[in-house]
Amino acid sequence: MKIRFSSITVGWMTGCLGIAMLGALGAVLAPSRADDAPKTIKIENFKQKIDGSEVAFDMVAIPGGKFLMGTPASEPGRKDDEGPQHEVELAPYHIGKNEVTWDEFDQYWKVEGQPAPRPDEPAARKADAITRPTPPYADETFGHGRDGNPVICITHHTAMEYCRWLSRKTGKPYRLPTEAEWEFACRAGTTTPYSYGADAGQIGDYAWFVTNGEEVAHPVGKKKPNPWGLHDMHGNVAEWCVDHYEKDTYTRLAVQKLSVRPVVLPSEKRFSHVARGGSWADQPALLRSGARRGSDKTWIRLDPQRPQSIWWLTSAEFVGFRVVSPVQNQPELTDLRSKVTRQSQ
Repeated sequence: MKIRFSSITVGWMTGCLGIAMLGALGAVLAPSRADDAPKTIKIENFKQKIDGSEVAFDMVAIPGGKFLMGTPASEPGRKDDEGPQHEVELAPYHIGKNEVTWDEFDQYWKVEGQPAPRPDEPAARKADAITRPTPPYADETFGHGRDGNPVICITHHTAMEYCRWLSRKTGKPYRLPTEAEWEFACRAGTTTPYSYGADAGQIGDYAWFVTNGEEVAHPVGKKKPNPWGLHDMHGNVAEWCVDHYEKDTYTRLAVQKLSVRPVVLPSEKRFSHVARGGSWADQPALLRSGARRGSDKTWIRLDPQRPQSIWWLTSAEFVGFRVVSPVQNQPELTDLRSKVTRQSQ
């Protein structure tokens, strides 16, 4: 398939035969029906402006298609949770060209007032209030810088609430990427350990990592992009995916001949969620396209509050996120909201 990112035309097999629930947390597969006719969908890059501000960000069109998710056993640095490899099919979507910055995030949590429900929202959703983070007990940037820098130290719950706010603010559906969508976008059609090839010695051209990161996150978009024009997919900050992290997810998915739009739906549990891409604090092996990471309670170990904040992390200056806007959202992710509360463990 030839891809031109100012405008992409792709074929996508729509519809689903059903939903298969796998595992205690519910890995969801939505297989396509063989008798559905392919629909041609034209998608283009776009710039999203946040109403009431001068802040805008770029969204890159990603084609639907199939790819081999996970890593081969021979890949240097590979861990057991990266396999077995399994074929995945995804619908077209848009993904942020860069990680979400403080410039964008501050419009959500620092600006007074909240966006009014949009006229096209269902009545039940109009009454669904969007919450904002409580004030952090310390400098939320942890000295990493603000203007143009990626958001750091926010919880999975916070990232999901930001996406709900952004959806209402803009009228477009926004959410965190599924783990499969993230890896597909990172690989950008490649099968090598990194989106540029296999040589870890070249990672400094594409990523901020432990050797060149100087122990801080850096302004987004300063390193070379991957083949699909996405910056910082390797390094800078690790990025939240919508999925709960399970070490054996791939083992269960590999039972299927083809996994269509797989996702391990988040629950009321605070841990563990998937964070991808590695960060300024990591060695090259953790920046590989197929490397996986799950959050845990050590990420909040320095929070003196009781109960500990569901909004801010105290010991994870290496994690942020980027957003996805689906062309057609899969049913189980439509209007998905965080179920985490102050009582969540």
